[in-house]
Amino acid sequence: MRRMIIVMFCLLLGMSLGARSAEPAAAPANATQPARGALYKLEYAGNTSWLFGTIHVGAQEFYPLEPRVMQALERATALALEVDPTADPARSMAVMREFGLYAPGSGSAMADIRPEYRPRLERMLKKHGIAPEMVAPMKPWLVVMMLTIGEYRSLGYSPELGVDLQLARLAHGRKLRVVELESIGGQAALFGRLTPQEQARFLEDSLDTLEEPKQGVQPRDLLDAWAAADAAKFDALAREVEQDQTFSGKFMKQVLLRERNPLLADGIVEMMKKEQHSFAAIGTLHLVGSGNVAELLRQRGVKVERIY
Repeated sequence: MRRMIIVMFCLLLGMSLGARSAEPAAAPANATQPARGALYKLEYAGNTSWLFGTIHVGAQEFYPLEPRVMQALERATALALEVDPTADPARSMAVMREFGLYAPGSGSAMADIRPEYRPRLERMLKKHGIAPEMVAPMKPWLVVMMLTIGEYRSLGYSPELGVDLQLARLAHGRKLRVVELESIGGQAALFGRLTPQEQARFLEDSLDTLEEPKQGVQPRDLLDAWAAADAAKFDALAREVEQDQTFSGKFMKQVLLRERNPLLADGIVEMMKKEQHSFAAIGTLHLVGSGNVAELLRQRGVKVERIY
């Protein structure tokens, strides 16, 4: 299972690592955009919201998003996101220093991983054009984020065209209220809970998956599933996550998904109490598998209708 590759489907955090918003090219006038991701209509206390499953990287051909999404966003007075990726970069950098960097002279990811993994990390950094001195002060989990971004870039996808980032740009341009369901600090703190040994294991697991012979297939499959709104493929991915008993798999399942899903659901309900028409966008993996956000919203009394 390509655990490291789908980290970016779980976290918006990686987009804060220097990504700058890029303007998607204008679509031809006669273009018909297909359904992508997942879309739900929500009703609660007489108010309506739409819940859209996103990915945190993107490509020019994803835009504009399909008409139902754009129309729902046009009518909304508030947009809820995991975090606002357009927020003050200084905030993100402060969080990275707190949770993602070693104190000067106190360690390095290269030293933390086992000796047999060190030349493999060097090869991966070279593959993605990442200078060793750039990652030298980074803790292993942050190195994983950098490698993940590099993998997506090698496939032609970038954080600069991430769906959440483009939605945030649209919302700010229209003066919509942007609601953060989480925080960059809260996301980074999930990794801060890992011991140095666990972080090293996380990086080693990631290097193992990167070097598998069929590594180039599954990331594209994941992106294709989102681009085609292929619920069956995402359900299959959710089953794979559920069955993964490795350290990294358990961490992703129990912390990056299950622990965060109730907080995301609670935040959406709170927004719906205040807004007659709203829109929420979260990573699609939060909408599949047991304990997903749509399921939790139903438990909280929200009427949930899946559109696709």
